[in-house]
Amino acid sequence: MQTERRLTSFSHGAGCGCKLGPEILQDVLGELALPGSGGDVLVAGDTGDDAAVIAAPGGGAVVATVDVFTPIVDDAYDWGRVAAANALSDVYAMGGTPRIALNVAAWPVDDLPVAMLGDAMRGGRDVATEAGVVVAGGHTITSTEPIYGMVAIGFVDPRAMIRNDAATPGMTLFLTKPIGTGMIATAIKRGEATEEQSAAAVATMTTLNAAASSAAVAAGVRAGTDVTGFGLLGHLRKLLEASGCAAELDAGDVPLLPGVLDLAQRDVVAGGTKRNHSYVASVTDFGDLTPPERFVLADAQTSGGLLLATDRPGVLRANLRGEGVDFWEVGRVVEGDAGRIAVRGRITA
Repeated sequence: MQTERRLTSFSHGAGCGCKLGPEILQDVLGELALPGSGGDVLVAGDTGDDAAVIAAPGGGAVVATVDVFTPIVDDAYDWGRVAAANALSDVYAMGGTPRIALNVAAWPVDDLPVAMLGDAMRGGRDVATEAGVVVAGGHTITSTEPIYGMVAIGFVDPRAMIRNDAATPGMTLFLTKPIGTGMIATAIKRGEATEEQSAAAVATMTTLNAAASSAAVAAGVRAGTDVTGFGLLGHLRKLLEASGCAAELDAGDVPLLPGVLDLAQRDVVAGGTKRNHSYVASVTDFGDLTPPERFVLADAQTSGGLLLATDRPGVLRANLRGEGVDFWEVGRVVEGDAGRIAVRGRITA
């Protein structure tokens, strides 16, 4: 007989916090000799971008990505919504439009009702439908831990593509969602999150990056990424390394979800966040930040916002406002050693 348990109790790491750490991933990929890509492959794995892009016959290009993770909230329907928004985000981060998706799921059939998997898939379908995406099938296996996500495929204009290797000194950095979902997810798993924190985290994680992407493309933005499992600092580092630049980050301008700094001060910090901190520590001047503040900036996000770099900040501001997208200007790209980050100021709760 199946005994009801909280969904997050089956998760070793919540949401994107269960990803391999960036240093481990680099070691794995460093041992993997990938075959050379043809001239029709516009974006492959060499820069660690958000999705792969291949030129389509007759013009245009196809964007493809996959993203799965373990439960991040206890409501299966909300978990499915978050997972779908997170998977589709990688297409939006490239400046593309997703059109079709495939479910990917693993389920502990002896420990959890399969009806919960149906709830997760229904949540994924509903978010995909909101995005104009058709869920056309998928693949499932049995597992000791529940896993759900999607393959997402869409289209992008190669001339208007957003890439993580296109930033240049002088560009302004914009962020389109507050951070802190990793710490709130950890608090949910430990039974320490408030209703306000849980609701705020679900609301931001289920918000599609479609409008932010559209505003960025229309503003001529060509450099950017989304902020997910490697945290704000980790994804900024990857963007800077791919672009051969450095950056200054204004800690006081980085938006936080409710109570996140307090969670960090109480060490409600995911293992993935601590791995992220280790990854960025050698290239980051943290200035006057306390250890909890450093962990906040490294917090492993799930379905986070877009991190955009532009030399036309006024146009991007106007476009984001026109699309009703919240945004924060959090720093600037500067000349310097590739991947170096200097943090200015202090985080405000």
